[in-house]
Amino acid sequence: MNGLEKIVARMEADTQAACDALAASAAENAAAILRDCQAQADAVTRDSAQRVEAQAAEHLEHLNGSSQLACRQRAAKQQLIDEAFARAAQALAALPQAEYVDLLAALAAENGSGDEELLLSAHDRETVGAAVVDAANAKRPGTAFRLSDETRDTGGGLVLRRDRVELNCSFTEKLRQLRQEESSAVAKLLFD
Repeated sequence: MNGLEKIVARMEADTQAACDALAASAAENAAAILRDCQAQADAVTRDSAQRVEAQAAEHLEHLNGSSQLACRQRAAKQQLIDEAFARAAQALAALPQAEYVDLLAALAAENGSGDEELLLSAHDRETVGAAVVDAANAKRPGTAFRLSDETRDTGGGLVLRRDRVELNCSFTEKLRQLRQEESSAVAKLLFD
């Protein structure tokens, strides 16, 4: 190998060494950039996950609060409906005697076949029993309602009995049935 070839070989070796050093430096820079980007991506992912968790927790808390409020509102509405039906029972029991007799007679005539015994509360039996039987029989000609010797704690209203079969027409029972059938209409009247 002559002098020129040695110089060229040395230059090629130096160039190769410089290229290798440059490639190694570029690889280190690329790896550092990749680590930085990965660290930034991890930080963004953590931040996003934390925000999502915080939003989910906030949304869940809002839903829980809303559901608790709805439950309290429903309970308050239910209480108002209870009070409305309790007042209706009180109003029925406080009717003037003539209207009360007419109401009991109508209950018997509409719900009975005409040959039942009428069981009233002890107070009603004594005060309006005979009048109720007469009025019930007058409402449906050909009927033979009769006043029972027995009494029931009806809370107002009456019980119809034929043999061993009884039909509860007490105010409590009629209001319970009405409540089942008309509670949505009552709620609409009260709250709309």
